[in-house]
Amino acid sequence: MTEFIPAARPIIGDEERAAVDAVLLSGMLAQGTEVAEFEREFSDVLLDGRAAVAVNSGTSGLHLGLLAAGVGPGDEVIVPSFTFAATANSVALTGATPVFADIEPDHFCLDPKDVARKITPRTVGIMPVHLYGHPADVAALGDLATEHGLGLFEDAAQAHGAAVDGRKVGTFGTFGMFSLYPTKNMTSGEGGMVSTGDPEVERRLRLLRNQGMEKQYENELVGFNARMTNIHAAIGRVQLRKVLGWTATRQRNAAFLDANLEGVKTPLVGPGITHVYHQYTIRVTDDRDGFAAALREEFNIGSGVYYPIPNHRLPSFNLVCDLPETERASREVLSLPVHPSLSEDDLERIVTAVNSLAKAGS
Repeated sequence: MTEFIPAARPIIGDEERAAVDAVLLSGMLAQGTEVAEFEREFSDVLLDGRAAVAVNSGTSGLHLGLLAAGVGPGDEVIVPSFTFAATANSVALTGATPVFADIEPDHFCLDPKDVARKITPRTVGIMPVHLYGHPADVAALGDLATEHGLGLFEDAAQAHGAAVDGRKVGTFGTFGMFSLYPTKNMTSGEGGMVSTGDPEVERRLRLLRNQGMEKQYENELVGFNARMTNIHAAIGRVQLRKVLGWTATRQRNAAFLDANLEGVKTPLVGPGITHVYHQYTIRVTDDRDGFAAALREEFNIGSGVYYPIPNHRLPSFNLVCDLPETERASREVLSLPVHPSLSEDDLERIVTAVNSLAKAGS
């Protein structure tokens, strides 16, 4: 039996372990200088100098970002339903209402036309997700936000280094959030990073993550314990030195699949877009789940379905919405491995397997 090819694989090496050991030996484990340095370096490498605030998870980053931007009860924020539940959950956790809009079919991101239809007097923001590492249409969504006086809140959980005409995601909106979960393009073990160009939003983020304190015991507002530890920041700092190289490998792997896959719809990339391929997502129009099972059982290749149940139909929301592209995507998408640890033989195996199954199903 050939070795199993996983859909995703965190890459942790000796440098990460040494960085953690150094923190443990220092005795300074909680938020401190490692976190501050990670924020500065993340800003330099991935945000063109925009401020970065480290938190303990991507979900915390979205939640605190919304609170820092003033979102609360009685407000509405327009979000895609085709995304991980944290996007809508973060809105609901503020007391506001997530309003679900459809996606466009080419890149699986918010459709500006449907967003325009969902704007009401209660709408205060639009939260696009740069899904799979492909930026959403920030130009059209930004124009809508400006026209209606709304905030633009970027869920960049999967999009470290993605760009539009050379401008990095996370620098377009009131804030942007990057996840540092183990299977993302880079990790800190667990964590999130929030970017903002608004000094007041930045200050409120720093207060909210630390029990509302800037100075110890001088709590200015009701906050949370959403701090990142020095241990996690140390891992993140090492990964940050590698992420651009890993991204280039992901892009080469994706280009190989683009050039060689047959019988499936491969990912489209918009003009001027830098896609970082957190996921390489194809469409399988006939029996996607059977296709995924055969990849694993016949060829020992993993894959992923992101996402099989749209947010609006989850038990936590349980809404009836007319979102035809979202429903179609949830039936057809399948993400194939493109992570940097793949060998040339692995890529050849993936192509052979997918082409064989696609041919058998045609």
